[in-house]
Amino acid sequence: MKINENFLKLKDSYLFSTVARKTAEYKSAHPEKEVIRLSIGDVTRPLVPAVISAMHGAVDEMASAATFKGYGPDKYCYAYDALLDSILASYRKKGVTLEKGEVFVSDGAKSDCGNILDIFSTDNTVLVPDPVYPVYLDTNVMAGRRILFSDATEENGFLPMPDGRVQADIIYLCSPNNPTGAAYTREQLKVWVDYAKKNDAVILFDAAYEAFVTDPACARSIYEVEGAAECAIELCSYSKTAGFTGVRCGYTVVPEALVRGGVSLNRLWARRQSTKFNGVSYITQMGAAAVFTEEGERQIGENLAYYRNNAKIISECLDGLGVWYTGGKNSPYIWLKCPRGMTSWEFFDYLLENAQVVGTPGSGFGKNGEGFFRLTAFGTEENTRRACERMSALLKQS
Repeated sequence: MKINENFLKLKDSYLFSTVARKTAEYKSAHPEKEVIRLSIGDVTRPLVPAVISAMHGAVDEMASAATFKGYGPDKYCYAYDALLDSILASYRKKGVTLEKGEVFVSDGAKSDCGNILDIFSTDNTVLVPDPVYPVYLDTNVMAGRRILFSDATEENGFLPMPDGRVQADIIYLCSPNNPTGAAYTREQLKVWVDYAKKNDAVILFDAAYEAFVTDPACARSIYEVEGAAECAIELCSYSKTAGFTGVRCGYTVVPEALVRGGVSLNRLWARRQSTKFNGVSYITQMGAAAVFTEEGERQIGENLAYYRNNAKIISECLDGLGVWYTGGKNSPYIWLKCPRGMTSWEFFDYLLENAQVVGTPGSGFGKNGEGFFRLTAFGTEENTRRACERMSALLKQS
């Protein structure tokens, strides 16, 4: 028996586990200090009434033999029509037309980011941005693929563009980006689409934060770009859009037009899902189906506005301090340059020890993250304001 030795190539600890451990150690040593966390991108606003009402209705259905639901329908990999119809309607508002069979409901974008690799050969070369959401990198390390990096830097606004000298088979893009908060315009994404088509590559487009886009020049779906259906898979999540981090629901779009080696990737993914996944619970799906209703969108819009305001508070704080950053405009993340030339972990320790504020060190996202730091807008407004007051007082005096 042999283990998968590729796992031994991973770092010993997941980034956010290290942040949690160091925070817990500080709190244990200083129980009298109140720590404010602006690190992990978990939401704080509760599910909206429209979603709760739909979930309660689904629970009641499960209590009656006449309306009880077991496994979901086989036709669409266990997704119910009500949810699929709402997703298709949300895409139409973006000017994108999809078919039900192109949408696959899952337990979240993070799972699909890793699971989608099942349909690709381990011989493929993968291109990931640096800095990078750790899941993109780690799942490919686990599989033993050759990994290349596209450099995201301060100079390019943390929005790397294709390098014609580099050929990759699988390309990860995330816009608005985690961790940097930077968002691609449609024109920039068109360059990536053309590059992918020229190289017969597939783009894995993570759109988990698309609901935060307000700039009309930026895309909320890669399918807003001509030709994307022939080269891109889009991964979406209800976690940040509707606060489903603890409920777990997302969806991945694999267009019928996406064919490689004469084989439909849509069919491969459907076969993979029907083999390894039994679908999302009926109760969760009915809650998700309420997200894109008129009332659901109105209520969720209030939560999104709340988080956008938090991002504005952080941005204005950094503006007042003269600190360089990206994000905060079309994203819940703010990616700032560490002051006084500190490394990412030096600034983490400095902020924790002197202001009791926790963020995420940029170096944990890759070599280009060194010297940068991520804050999130997902806290409460009260804590966000207090954290900014503490940071402002600390950095002004230093």
